[in-house]
Amino acid sequence: MFYTKKKMAYFSFKIFLVSILLTLTPILCTNSEGNALHSLRSKFSDPKHVLQSWDPTLVNPCTWFHVTCDSNSHVIRLDLGNSNISGALGPELGDLKHLQYLELYGNQIEGKIPKELGNLKNLISMDLYGNNFQGEIPKSFSKLKSLRFL
Repeated sequence: MFYTKKKMAYFSFKIFLVSILLTLTPILCTNSEGNALHSLRSKFSDPKHVLQSWDPTLVNPCTWFHVTCDSNSHVIRLDLGNSNISGALGPELGDLKHLQYLELYGNQIEGKIPKELGNLKNLISMDLYGNNFQGEIPKSFSKLKSLRFL
């Protein structure tokens, strides 16, 4: 009888640990791409509320408007052209490692173009025209071997 109670207590403890792990999983498994986009959003003024769906509590940003993901839930496209957003770009854009298309044309984005954009080795198209960028094009852009349209 003692053996059965001991086994039952051990089994209950295992169930308890699993339930704690399941509870903590959303906290521990944050999405770096979602975090990068949310950080970008915090730098923007968004009078048309085009970024309203960018909810950092969701598991990934694939359900957000103006964001396209591939079948593995990686962000591959960011479409914010002519969205009337203003502010500055930050280095977090360089964390979107799978990004292929970056469409930010026709806004009021200002400041320097972050050198971290040179980390986007899958980038095919980057449209930044019609903004108020200052400074030079970062030297890191020379690493963008897949880039076809700038």
